[in-house]
Amino acid sequence: MSASSKIDIRSLTLDQLVEQLTSMGEKTFRAKQVYEWLWKKSAHSFAEMTNLSKELRALLEEKYEIHAVTIATQQVSKDRTIKFGFRLYDGHLVEGVLIPSKDRMTACVSSQVGCSLSCKFCATGFMDRKRNLTGDEIYDQVVLIGRAAMEHYQIPLSNIVYMGMGEPLLNYSGMMYSVDRITSPDGLGMSPQRITVSTAGVAKMIKKLGDDGVRFNLALSLHAANDAKRNEIMPINETNNLDVLAEALDYFYQKTGTRVTFEYIVFNNVNDSIDDAAELYRFWKRVPSKVNIIEYNPIEFADFVNTSDEKLDAFIAYLEKKKVIVNVRRSRGKDIDAACGQLAIKN
Repeated sequence: MSASSKIDIRSLTLDQLVEQLTSMGEKTFRAKQVYEWLWKKSAHSFAEMTNLSKELRALLEEKYEIHAVTIATQQVSKDRTIKFGFRLYDGHLVEGVLIPSKDRMTACVSSQVGCSLSCKFCATGFMDRKRNLTGDEIYDQVVLIGRAAMEHYQIPLSNIVYMGMGEPLLNYSGMMYSVDRITSPDGLGMSPQRITVSTAGVAKMIKKLGDDGVRFNLALSLHAANDAKRNEIMPINETNNLDVLAEALDYFYQKTGTRVTFEYIVFNNVNDSIDDAAELYRFWKRVPSKVNIIEYNPIEFADFVNTSDEKLDAFIAYLEKKKVIVNVRRSRGKDIDAACGQLAIKN
């Protein structure tokens, strides 16, 4: 059987795997053992499955393949952030990041090769979208980053953010499959409350998250609470404007009971005035939410500049006076282009 005609074994559900292995004359429990190797023990080869007979391993090798993700490059920042270049089975590269902080160890993972949304402040937005990642490719990033956390810092992974390359809600099935495998008791068993999926604002799919009753956190890359400004920064706003997003986000909250986080990068002389803060406050009132203020990380394709400390302090003070919950997120890994908005494969 040629490599191209082999089945990607991690694309099969447990029921499908049981069906295939029993049709080969194997007992049901063998399929469960294989499934455990794939998802609990994160095996990347059939040779690792040592409680299976050599004959069965050879049969699996002949019929199936594992599209394992490997680490192609690794850079460590002076602030201990680690950026990974992950090679996919077909040769494509994506990036992921391990972000260590005082009270958590966070994996930032990618969901697409490139991105189709062209946000003006994001390096990935200047790349073409080549394809969606499969759920197992997203899962592998989490596993590999988690191993690095233990190897470098002896601390297990505590959080996962889907804030790497790509728009997760435009890879809905891959994203959801990966969350299932990461959170399921027969997978990695992580709590969904420790996962945050970040979207540029795909209203239809935000509602679908509500209908599907997801238990993970949702973050919206907002960056302007004014349609004209947001259209300029994020072209997706032209088809998913603030009114449409507010309705979708409120629907999500009504269905899940989970408050949304608004991510807001404060650019100098773009969205950093007190008027901008007032617009953000008015939008915040429409949806149960909190606000993360994010430092801008310059990229070579864009002319944006970080706001001044004085303007930032005034912006935050205005929101806090209005009783908005505000967190300021300082950038990590800037010296290795691993910070928010900087991920891009440089050939």
